Amino acid sequence: MTLNELGAAAKAASRVLAIAGTAQKDRALAAIAAKLNENKALWLAANEEDLAAARASGMRSALLDRLTLTEKRIAGVTEGVTQVAALPDPIGSVDRMETRPNGLIIGRRRVPLGVIAIIFEARPNVAVDAAALCLKSGNACILRGGKEAIRSNMAAVKLMREALKEAGLPEDCVCLVEDTSRDSARGLMHLSEYVDVLIPRGGAQLIRTVAKEATVPVIRTGEGVCHVYIDKDADLDMGAKILYNAKCSRPSVCNAAECVLIHRDVAAAFLNKAVPLLDADKVELRCDEASLAILGSRGVPATEEDWDAEYGDYILAVKVVDSTEEAMAFIEAHGTGHSEAIVTKDYFTSQRFLNEVDAAAVYVNASTRFTDGGEFGLGAEIGISTQKMHARGPMGLTELTSWKYVIYGEGQVR
Repeated sequence: MTLNELGAAAKAASRVLAIAGTAQKDRALAAIAAKLNENKALWLAANEEDLAAARASGMRSALLDRLTLTEKRIAGVTEGVTQVAALPDPIGSVDRMETRPNGLIIGRRRVPLGVIAIIFEARPNVAVDAAALCLKSGNACILRGGKEAIRSNMAAVKLMREALKEAGLPEDCVCLVEDTSRDSARGLMHLSEYVDVLIPRGGAQLIRTVAKEATVPVIRTGEGVCHVYIDKDADLDMGAKILYNAKCSRPSVCNAAECVLIHRDVAAAFLNKAVPLLDADKVELRCDEASLAILGSRGVPATEEDWDAEYGDYILAVKVVDSTEEAMAFIEAHGTGHSEAIVTKDYFTSQRFLNEVDAAAVYVNASTRFTDGGEFGLGAEIGISTQKMHARGPMGLTELTSWKYVIYGEGQVR
């Protein structure tokens, strides 16, 4: 199918889905979870073909991890679908129902956005996460993944479309762009006749390109230059464990830490505790002069580009600061508004950090890796919005809806 044909099919399906009841949508989600579980061997086989091609092309290990499906990861994906089904349906809820002096009764009813297009990179779980959230919130979706995961995505979408048909909903509630060329991505960015909103999910280059070129409305997600600031009053053992988790538990994702800021008063003591943990994963440390003087040959000199880098790998920028003010100014200059953390035992310092740091998620004494729809109780998420309009942070069901004003009258005229 051409993009226009996909768009027309998705738009037609969205009209059916918009008025589908909660029970039917939940049945469809249950059918999707069951279908993926029953056919996981098919999905894993397709994924192995993608992995073989990626290895042959020299893909680095951190990106291979993003691409990889396992039985455990599939179980997590299908559990996410089940969790989405269990969440309250936002569609149809009404608030602010008021009677005006002229007798009109005016309220707001929550409605779907319509057709949501998602451009994403080499994470095959995104296809299912996005489809599940769109389905529950009454939206049809057009998925356009990267070439690295095309076989995995085709397998997953085929299974989801079969499940939708079995549940009595149009297959075209979930559509896949099988052409992974740049032309297809560019075409989707301009499919304004059919697409109501476009969500890019991937690296900084993808997101900036979409935001710059698209003529359909865009919700920016995922740019993740995240920092962990170790305050002079930090519990250093706690800080070392938080940093290790934030950097190493899964370095390829957008909520992983890319830079650690350390107060000068505790820099040497903290690095003595943190580096042995980071050594376990052979993390490369790109250091400013002060941290390099402490670490010696264990670090390498940082360049100016390192302070703005989203590595997605076992690489960490290290900078020593003289104060919380300097740390916050550095975050303002180099952060992407995703997730920022402070480790401190000082309540007033923590509150100042919470109040003054401008990001979608701001942490005190916890890892940035918690910025996730599942961890926040939203079920699966369609992305982490780093903008301030409409949606910010993990985007769950509510963020995929809009409002319609409904007005009851008795013949009033103006």
